[in-house]
Amino acid sequence: MDRIDVTDVAALRLLAHPLRRRISEQLRHGPVSATSLAEALGESTGLTSYHLRQLAKHGFVEEVPELSAGKERWWRPVPADRRYPPYSRQTPEMREVSAEIVRDNLAEVVELYEEYEGKATDLGPWADAFVFSRASVQVDLEQFKEFFEDYLRLVERYSAPSPGDSRKTVLLRLFGFPQS
Repeated sequence: MDRIDVTDVAALRLLAHPLRRRISEQLRHGPVSATSLAEALGESTGLTSYHLRQLAKHGFVEEVPELSAGKERWWRPVPADRRYPPYSRQTPEMREVSAEIVRDNLAEVVELYEEYEGKATDLGPWADAFVFSRASVQVDLEQFKEFFEDYLRLVERYSAPSPGDSRKTVLLRLFGFPQS
């Protein structure tokens, strides 16, 4: 997967927008059109169309020509390993936007867990797929970077679709920071 360092503050702001985060969530389930998004999100097609074009302008989504017909355009995410620059290379404005994105993502994790918890009894054996680990490691900075790259390779290894099996999307979140 291509690695892209997101250094443009405008692109970061784009990702921080609440509706665009909701659009990104919908895109995880497959291609979308402005109309299908509007219905799923309770927004107008004009608004969802505008936001899709903005995401495309910055390379986060692309048109799916084989699904598009007439004026209806379908969109899919552009797969990439997107990363923010390290803290030391971020401008104060980037730090502000990055922190907003992280806080919003942490709030989303809480919401997603509460949704899981409310529906766990309906998931059958998949209810047992909840895992939790709190850990700390003693590493130097280079070892920590290696740990993170190993994690990403592991995620990619298990991300390849396999048609006709009983796999389900499992949400993973990893965050790490030095204890102060």
